Amino acid sequence: MKRSENYGKKFEQRCFQLIIEAYQTSLTEKVIQLNWNENDISSEIHKCIKANPLRLKWKVSTNVEAEIPKDIPKVKGFADKFPRIDFRLTSFISTYEYEYFFEAKNLKQNNSVLKRRYIDTGINNFVSGKYKNGSLIGYLLEGKTDETINGINSLLKKDKRDAEVLNLTPSKLLKTIYESNHFEIGTLKHLIFDFVNIQSQ
Repeated sequence: MKRSENYGKKFEQRCFQLIIEAYQTSLTEKVIQLNWNENDISSEIHKCIKANPLRLKWKVSTNVEAEIPKDIPKVKGFADKFPRIDFRLTSFISTYEYEYFFEAKNLKQNNSVLKRRYIDTGINNFVSGKYKNGSLIGYLLEGKTDETINGINSLLKKDKRDAEVLNLTPSKLLKTIYESNHFEIGTLKHLIFDFVNIQSQ
């Protein structure tokens, strides 16, 4: 494996650590409210990423609501057509720039509209190539993680996408990491950030 590929994998792991630690900090700070929009939550998570000293040590820059430029005709309004993603983390080493993206969606156990949106504008945006080199984050605002994932999987099965269901693959950093496999892109990771009990913790 080439040095750049090794660093790319290491960079991805650092991005995971930064965003998971930001989530854990947000639980301690108890600022996030269960009625917030996903962009509100993303803004708070982003603040926690920026405050993490590891971000500076690792020379990672981050921004929220990043545009992903693509090759489209440059006529009035062209920039409005760029896909936007919630988090973009970047780092330079030597002559290489590394980028990693996270797209976040609000989730509630008993809200099939949010679960459908997670598939349609989350999973599908990665599978179609609209978003590249990244993972999904589900902000759980109501209910239980496993039941919510079961609901997403039921919708995928209803769409005849049984092979693409989410499977639990916990890590030391976060117990609620899932993976789904897709013919077009391979493995897609899903981080579920449970905020349900944030006010009582």
